[in-house]
Formats: sequence, C-alpha cells, structure tokens
Amino acid sequence: MSPSIAWPPLPRRRLFLVLLVLLVLLVLLVLLVLLVLLVALGAGVSNARAVTGPGVSRAAATPDRARYDVVLRSDADGSHWTGRQRVSFRNASERPLREVYLRLWGNGEDKCGTPGAPSPVTVSNVRGGTPGPLTVECTALRIALPKPLAHGERTSVAFDVSITVPDHNARFGREGAYRFLGNALPVLAVHDAKGWHLDPYVALGESFYALTGDFRVRLDHPSALQVPASGRTRTFPGGPGRTVTLSVGHRMRDFAWAAGPFRTATQTTPGGVRVKSYWAPGTSAAGVRSTRTDAVAAVDRFSREFGRYPYGEIDLVMTSGFGGGMEYPGLVLLGTTDEGSAVVHEVAHQWWYGIVGNDEYTSPWLDESFAQYANARFYGWETSDCWSDVDWPDDSTALTASMAYWSQHRGEYHLIYTAGSCALADLERTLGADAMARLLKQYAHDHWYGVSTTADFKKAAQSMTIQDLGPFWETHHIR
Repeated sequence: MSPSIAWPPLPRRRLFLVLLVLLVLLVLLVLLVLLVLLVALGAGVSNARAVTGPGVSRAAATPDRARYDVVLRSDADGSHWTGRQRVSFRNASERPLREVYLRLWGNGEDKCGTPGAPSPVTVSNVRGGTPGPLTVECTALRIALPKPLAHGERTSVAFDVSITVPDHNARFGREGAYRFLGNALPVLAVHDAKGWHLDPYVALGESFYALTGDFRVRLDHPSALQVPASGRTRTFPGGPGRTVTLSVGHRMRDFAWAAGPFRTATQTTPGGVRVKSYWAPGTSAAGVRSTRTDAVAAVDRFSREFGRYPYGEIDLVMTSGFGGGMEYPGLVLLGTTDEGSAVVHEVAHQWWYGIVGNDEYTSPWLDESFAQYANARFYGWETSDCWSDVDWPDDSTALTASMAYWSQHRGEYHLIYTAGSCALADLERTLGADAMARLLKQYAHDHWYGVSTTADFKKAAQSMTIQDLGPFWETHHIR
C-alpha cells in the first residue's frame, strides 16, 4: 500500500505544477548549455591537436602548408639562374604571425661574399612584405608582413632571385661541366615553441630544418643540358635551342637540381617508382651499374619497411669527384667509384629526414644514424661487435648532441654514423627483430611529413617493451 498524500487545494495545486514544470525546463536548459560548451571545447582541442600535435597549440610549428612557385632561366652552362619566386603559406600557430624568414642556405659557404664576389644567392624586389638586412652570415632574410597574419590565414611573398653556382665541388657547387644546386633555392624558416630557428650554416653535416611544402619549379635551360630535379619532371620545348624542365613535388622539405651534359637512363622498380639516373661520362661504368641496381632495390625495400615512397620518382646524380653523397627529396648527389656509391644510405634519407623530418642542426642523429642503420640492414652487415669500432671521447659526449657540438669536434662526428647505427642495432637486439620492425614502421607512420624528436622516439621505443629502457639510453649516450 502507498502512503496517502494530502494535495493542496486545486488553485494552489495548479500553481505548484506550473512551478515544477518551469524548474524542470530550467534544469534541462542548463544541461543543454553545458553539453554545447563541452562539445565546443572538445572540438577546439581536437582541432588544435590535428594542427599542432598533442599538447601544443599556441606554439605550433609555422608557417606551414607552403607553396613554392618558381620560374628560373639559366645561362649557357647552368652556372647562373635568374627569375622569380613566390611563396604562399599559412599561419599554423594561434599567435599572430608578424614576420617570416627566408633561409638562403646557398650563401652558407661563401657567406656575404666580397665586393668583387657577392653572395651566390641574392633576393630583391620583394612584394608582400618589407625585407630587412641579411643576417646569420647572409643566410637569413627577415620579411615583415604588412599586417599580422591570424591563425589559419594565408598570405604570400614574392621576390626576384639570382643564383650563381660557386666555384667549388660541393652540394651547391660544380665539378667540371656539371652544376649541383642543392640548397640553392630560398625556403621558409621555422618558428615553433623555441622561437625562430635561425641556426648557422655548417659544412660538416647539415643545419637544415624545414616543414613540408609543395613545389612547382619551371627551369628554362639550353637543350644541351640535362636537368635532373626534385619532384616529378617532364620536359617540353622552350625558345630556340632551349628546353623547359617542369618539376612538381608535393610535401617536400626542399628542392634541388643539377645541370650538365649527363648521360641518362630510366627504369621503374617492381613497386612502381621511377628511378632516373644521370652520370658524367667519366664516371666508373661499374659504379654506375651497381648504384642503379642498389637504388632500385633500396627504394622498394624501404617502402616495405617504413611506408610507401610517396614521390613517384627519384633522380640519381653521379660523378667521379663528388665527395660522398648528399640527399634531397626526390634527388641524391653521389660520388661514384668502381665500388659504387653511398646510394643506399642516401635513399634511406628519403624517409629519415625527407618524410620523417627533424631539426638537422639540433638532432642530426635522427636522420644520419637512422639512415646508416637502414644501410647496414640492407647490406646485411654484422653488427654484434660494432662497438669495437666506437671510441667515445668521454662519458659526457652525447650521440644526441647538436651540430654546434660536432662542428667544434669534427674528429668525433663519425660517431653519428658508427655509434648511432650500432645503438639502433642494439635496440633491435633488445626489443627483438619483429618488434623493432613494427616500431620503425609505426613511428614513420605517426610522423609522416611531420617532425621527429629524440623524446618522441624514446617514448615510442619504450611502448614496445615492459623493460625499462632508461639504462639502455644512458649506456648508448642517447640523452
């Protein structure tokens, strides 16, 4: 039996019911408002993470989603190129962007030049902003924007550019009749939680740190010159005696090209990547053959191990006198002898620097050690006793040191290759071969077209095992 309820008289009862209904409606309205606020907050956090990564929003790496549109014309032998460049970009940070910096890395070796020999790369006639004086030994140009660029907004700057290939054999230089134009094109500097990255140029190793962008580069040159370039290329007739090479590359960190009377050959890997080979006639025929063979195998193997090569084409530029090798997205420069070249290491850089980016000045081990580890695995080198080749100067030396350190300790820089690849081989033995393979493939996937850090990699590796890897990192000078 239910207890009896003494209801108030009818008029008061109606008033009571009305008040009760109003109270219920008010409660529902408050709950609805709270729900809307929570959804909006969640979307905001989600969007911030989509743009900047977990836990970062205001200091996101910026400017991003750059588009480089370039038109250049060369002289008779490819030593001098002039034209116009336009760079459009977005502000990824929540803070207004009031300026951008161009890195003129091509001035790194010759710096600001001399009165009779100016810097190799010059920029003039800037539109879309106000240029300041060149700084960082003429490798950085500040351009003040006409008004602050809000989060998510786009703008562009355009300028005339003049490029003169220096008279020394280097990644931006020449060898006989052949011209190498690595790091010749001005690119945007990066601003992140540490501020603007305006590190100095280093000839030993690399200083480069760039976000991915899209490139459309039109190179007008004499028809006698072959012009390999980053991106997918095609050629069509230009003016009398001239050819236009048009290169288009998506999500690349840089753009490089070469010019000269190269011999050429093209083949396609079983995985569908076009490998275009360019070599100077005096280059070892045996070295050219082995380089081409290894490149075809390496592109497909690393596609399986780290994720499919995304650029569709890779150009191999081979000469006998170039020192070692140098990597750019979709193009590598290779010194080639009878024994071959460093092509596998340079192809591995397409992933470890090109696709999985890093600040090469701050953390050079993240690309060089990883590329050398991939190189060792490709050739099946025995690594169980690799530490016999490693001699640490002292316990304070870190594999994870920056180029500021290695530039002052040039005799120790080999540790990036020897100790770095050895450390990763030891990590493979610690985790197990299958776990290491899963780690690298997932890590590449998670940082595809992004930026990797040492902390990121240590966290990812730790997730593969219940063993505390702290002692491992310390033993291997990974700090």
